[in-house]
Amino acid sequence: MTSTRVIIVDDHPMVAEGVEAILETYDDLAIVAVLTNGQEAIDRVEELQPDVILLDLNMPGVNGLSATEIILERRPETRILILSMHDSAEYISTALNHGAKGYVLKDVPTEEIKTAIDTLMDGGEYLCTGARRSLKPRIAGGHEPLTSREQQILLELAQGKSNKEVGEALDISVRTVETHRKNLKRKLGISTTAGLTRYAMEHGVLQGTGRI
Repeated sequence: MTSTRVIIVDDHPMVAEGVEAILETYDDLAIVAVLTNGQEAIDRVEELQPDVILLDLNMPGVNGLSATEIILERRPETRILILSMHDSAEYISTALNHGAKGYVLKDVPTEEIKTAIDTLMDGGEYLCTGARRSLKPRIAGGHEPLTSREQQILLELAQGKSNKEVGEALDISVRTVETHRKNLKRKLGISTTAGLTRYAMEHGVLQGTGRI
C-alpha cells in the first residue's frame, strides 16, 4: 500500500514536532517535511509532491490562506487541512473558501487528525466538532463570500472568456479555472455560465462597482 505523503507547516516547533511524532506512528503515513512558513510550502510543494498539507493559518510572511490559494494553483490535487487554534466562523469559512478541504482545531484528540487526513484522501471534506459548531450560526440566505481570486475569475468569465483564456489572463491552469468556476456556481447557487454573467451584470461586477 502506498503511503500518504504529508507535509506539516507550522511556525511553532513544539506543535509541529508533536503532530509529527503522532503521525509517524501510522504505517500508512509518510511525513515528507516539517516546514515553518507558507513560503517554504509554496517553494517546495512541487518537489515534495504531498498528498496532504497540514497548514497553520497565522505564520510570518505568507500566511496559511495565501499559501493555500497559491499551492492549489500550482498543484491542484494537493489536499489542504488547516490545523489552527482559531475557532471563529470567519476563519473557518474563509479557509474553506480559499480551497482548504478540512479544518481541525489544535486541541482535538490526536487520532482525529488522522481521521481528517483519511477523509480528505477518500475525496471528502472534514470539519472537527468545534469547527462545525462555529459555522452553525451563519446567517441563512446569504451566499458564502468569494475569495479575491474567485472575484477575478467571475469578472473574466462575465466578459465571455473561455476557461483557457481566463487561465492565460491570470497565469493559472485550465483545471484551476474549472475548479473556481464550480465553486462560484456552488456558492452563488447558479448552475450555468450564463447565470454567472447575469449575476455579474446585476451586481456591477463588470463595471467594477459591485460588492460580492
